[in-house]
Amino acid sequence: MDDSPVPLPGAAFYTVADRRFFPGLVALLNSLRLTGHEEPLVVVDIGLSPQQREMLADHVLLVEPPSPDMPAVFVAPYGPLRRPAEVAVLIDADIIVTRPLTELTEAARQGRIVAFVDCLPNSHRFHPEWQTTLGLGPLRRRRYLNAGFLAYPHALTERLLPPWTEGQRTIGVAHSRYGSATLDDPFYFADQDVLNAVLAARFEDDELLVLDHRLAPHPPFPGLDLVDRDRLTCRYGDGAEPFLLHHVLAKPWLRATRDTVYSTLMTRLLLAPDVALRLDPPALPLRLREGRAAALDRRRADAVTLVHDHGRHQLGRFGIRTRLARRRARRATR
Repeated sequence: MDDSPVPLPGAAFYTVADRRFFPGLVALLNSLRLTGHEEPLVVVDIGLSPQQREMLADHVLLVEPPSPDMPAVFVAPYGPLRRPAEVAVLIDADIIVTRPLTELTEAARQGRIVAFVDCLPNSHRFHPEWQTTLGLGPLRRRRYLNAGFLAYPHALTERLLPPWTEGQRTIGVAHSRYGSATLDDPFYFADQDVLNAVLAARFEDDELLVLDHRLAPHPPFPGLDLVDRDRLTCRYGDGAEPFLLHHVLAKPWLRATRDTVYSTLMTRLLLAPDVALRLDPPALPLRLREGRAAALDRRRADAVTLVHDHGRHQLGRFGIRTRLARRRARRATR
């Protein structure tokens, strides 16, 4: 009898989804396959429907969360804990991959943690309270990273995942954006704040590969053009190409949002004949389908969203918080 350990897969992608996030999950899956990634996609199933599980059966590996009562925002680390790989890539189900991630997975294979800087005004976010609340050592102040994409080697698992999951249990969700917190609270971003605290306390600068935010941009994806819909290629005016698009906040398959490069690519990724898993058009909102009626609905949704965004700006509901956070960030860097 051979008792030698079973070798780990070379790399795997990990995400979390429920029935509401199924369209985003399928878009992620298809974007990975179209950009040449055949590595396993492990999905922590926090409430997919039986029909959705059946559709995914030949394309992903479904695993259960550690507890049905665990807040969804804290589930991401449990995919690689259940199904480890030599290189683990945690990636949110509201992300579309637009070019091969090979150089990022290779950097992780060489021993580094790979992530992208979060958007302004959060890119300089830092709270000394992270250290005392989480029982960590001294914190190194660095640029604040987005938790939507995180690649790391298996060799760093014990240094990274246990303090991350323990920290999540410590803070809970009551004092985060999912509870009653405000942006000034040290754990407003919940899992993401804990991750940044752990990285600041436990890892040296040369163990991290920190990439600019514009290489994993958020809506409305300013300055970014879609140059090849079939190949998913997006490009800035200076020639830079992002690795992925991350649709934070409102999801275009759940509510009307601005018509962006993400929503254009989502239609292609869900309905084109060359994708790994194709959805039926009636399963999608009209604005995400193809044809004249869909185009009209996109224009309508775009106009409504623009008016709504303008109203929010005039009332200062988000702008004031953003300006205050930017002011704090400027003071912090002086």
